[in-house]
Amino acid sequence: MGVDRIEIERNGNQINVIIKTSRPGLIIGRGGTGSETLRKELVKILKKLRSDMSTLPSLGFHEKELLLNKFEVKLQIDEIRDPEAYAMIVGGNIAEQIEKRTPFRRVVKQTLEKVLVVKGVEGIKILISGRLDGSEIARKEMFHKGKIPLSTLRANMDYANVVAFCTYGTIGIKVWIYKGEVFK
Repeated sequence: MGVDRIEIERNGNQINVIIKTSRPGLIIGRGGTGSETLRKELVKILKKLRSDMSTLPSLGFHEKELLLNKFEVKLQIDEIRDPEAYAMIVGGNIAEQIEKRTPFRRVVKQTLEKVLVVKGVEGIKILISGRLDGSEIARKEMFHKGKIPLSTLRANMDYANVVAFCTYGTIGIKVWIYKGEVFK
């Protein structure tokens, strides 16, 4: 579904779940039914967790009361405008194409070109390892374009590690995207 990250904010009896995705329509569903069912599932899971925690003998009376009080869950779905600038989404797209048995070199080279076109991206590095194209012996190959300063702390790097599940085993995909320096 193109999910980059999920953030959870808690204040008192309110829990905000923020999902950052490149395809919000898949999560929201027709007329918002998908997001509402997701919110209801979250409430059900949280109620079960809170009831399990309230039985702990180490908790005092007030802590148990706080756990059993009503709480509100808000679900917020944010759309990502440039999905090619986020390492998790890029890695997921590569894994998806490799699982469909597309040649990995073509997929990676096309991805390199797409990512470098995005404004704000200065470099990309992709490391792909495993039984590439179904070979007998596993190996790894690295592709990079632009600047990738991995040893500087000032570099604004986005990193993701994704796994593609193929018929002949798993393929690991690591993606680094350099978005410039934090302190100029």
